[in-house]
Amino acid sequence: MTGPANQANDMAFTILDVVPEPYAAVPVLTARIGVTAPDDEPVQAIALRCQVRFEPLRRGYSDEEAVGLTDLFGPRERWATTQHTFLWQHCTAMVPAFIGTTEMTLSLECTYDFEVAAAKYLHALRDGAAPLQFLFSGTVFKAGQRGFSVRQVSWDCEDRYAMPVPVWRELMRQHYPNTGWVRLTHDTVAALAAYKSARGLLGIEDAVTALLDAACQEAG
Repeated sequence: MTGPANQANDMAFTILDVVPEPYAAVPVLTARIGVTAPDDEPVQAIALRCQVRFEPLRRGYSDEEAVGLTDLFGPRERWATTQHTFLWQHCTAMVPAFIGTTEMTLSLECTYDFEVAAAKYLHALRDGAAPLQFLFSGTVFKAGQRGFSVRQVSWDCEDRYAMPVPVWRELMRQHYPNTGWVRLTHDTVAALAAYKSARGLLGIEDAVTALLDAACQEAG
């Protein structure tokens, strides 16, 4: 392996689209990415890393969405100081050999867990798009005189993508049709089961509904 590990300043990455992966066992979005190396020198491979972030300041929000975002950013009057870019996930992929341009995919694993900031944010959105930022890094392998030359993907390689909210909602519909889930401690689950059995209810959802109805009556 030869050559200094300098930066490959000529590499460029473009987000082409983000779509639900229809055959995955768990919720996964697939990001299709165009990769460009302007010179004619063959690229043997790229060990690509990507950090995907949300940029909430890049869009507006309805009053209904603002209520759903309270846990993340507080009341709307505080958003100027609380609404910052935040991490969604890190992902990796190997880009096979190419000359000039190629396309590759990144798998973005998703969750329905409302304890996760990304899920809270996406579930709060009703329409429009979720503003994403992709920050690329990694290692580019090219042929050298005595093996491979190695360069690092330039630190400023990035792209932005406005992911339509229906893409996320379709993914959730595929994996959780007309349902959802929340994470509870074992003690809470046991208490709900005991409440259900004591009142002859059919399921845990009936127990939760009964408790919510009772709380509403108290509040009213």
